[in-house]
Amino acid sequence: MAIMAMALTAMLLAAACGPSTTGAREERTEVSIGLMLAMTGPVAAATETSFLAMSDYFDYVNDEELVPDVRMKLWWVDTGIEEPRQLSTYQRFRAGGTPLIMMINDTEIFRAKSQKDQIPFLTMSQTVGVMYPPTWIYSICPTWAESFAMWCKWARDTWQGEGKPTVTVIGPDNIAGPGCLEPAREYIEGLGVELLPAEYVSGFVPLDTTTQLLRMADRGTDYAYILPLSSTAAIIMQDAQRLGLLDRMIFGGLENTQGEVLLAQLGPAAEGYTAPRNSPFWSETDIPGVKLMQDLRTRYGRKLIWAGDDNNGIVSGMIAAEALRRAIAAVGVENVDGAAMNAALLTISDFDCDGLKTITYTAEDHRGSDAVKVYQVQNGKVVPITDWMAAPMIIPKS
Repeated sequence: MAIMAMALTAMLLAAACGPSTTGAREERTEVSIGLMLAMTGPVAAATETSFLAMSDYFDYVNDEELVPDVRMKLWWVDTGIEEPRQLSTYQRFRAGGTPLIMMINDTEIFRAKSQKDQIPFLTMSQTVGVMYPPTWIYSICPTWAESFAMWCKWARDTWQGEGKPTVTVIGPDNIAGPGCLEPAREYIEGLGVELLPAEYVSGFVPLDTTTQLLRMADRGTDYAYILPLSSTAAIIMQDAQRLGLLDRMIFGGLENTQGEVLLAQLGPAAEGYTAPRNSPFWSETDIPGVKLMQDLRTRYGRKLIWAGDDNNGIVSGMIAAEALRRAIAAVGVENVDGAAMNAALLTISDFDCDGLKTITYTAEDHRGSDAVKVYQVQNGKVVPITDWMAAPMIIPKS
């Protein structure tokens, strides 16, 4: 594992800190956009592909001069998922004057700081606590709880058994575990779906989940929803297969669980696995944004690997570039700061990310998009099985 972590770190360093592939002219003004991510540790593999897509897009912006007379620098720092490292990195970004910080992992600890210091965040961590009430943190899709609610709606709509369908959520006891979906309970139960007690496993890659799965079976679970990663889901699904439960429950999970890791490790056992996705799968090359993402990977020679939610990286890059372009138009590049970027983000409406999604921000809704579509593994491929659905805003009552 240590060797793998060192190799990943070296690859990312070469991508972000090596000689520029953009050929940026000396007279361009450089604007640094901060990025905190975990490129080592238990979630590194899930982070890598989004980071590569984002890096490709930053180079593309600079090569094609999509933000005229400006070179966008992706200033990334490996913070792992450790709060002290995240806080110290935030201070570095703040001292360095970055007008926007992007974050692939948990962002809740920066709700108060970002608003107080007037530095907006663009996050891929979609907890209810991040989004509501709106502050200076923006996202690119509904919260995990809201996406889960749409998956439960699909389960209810396609349920062919008697009575209400029952759902059990299973995952680690952390911010990306079952607790992050609890705010959707009232909405889901209003749909006519029964949520059974959640099951907790040990960490992102549990050693064994037999006990939890047997309890789920004993309670009469119809649908199992796994959090948060493909590596988590692969272990749980392998245990379910060994216990003969794949025919007794319908398995699905968070968007991050339905990726190439799951398909590779499970093979035919992955058939039928579902997830509520917020944007197209990486293989849907008929969509311009997906094709662009793949073309840029070849153009810039980075690692040709894909996971599933890779396009979160390119979408975040598109939003950052658009917000910077608008901020420059409003105040001039010399005056671009966090306040200018925040104001620019709030002017983004119906912004087409090359078919990946359409982004709109308002004072009341910083999710960017409410779109959710359920995808399923069929014949070894991840394909859509519903139309796009509009996820409701599920706002905590307290």
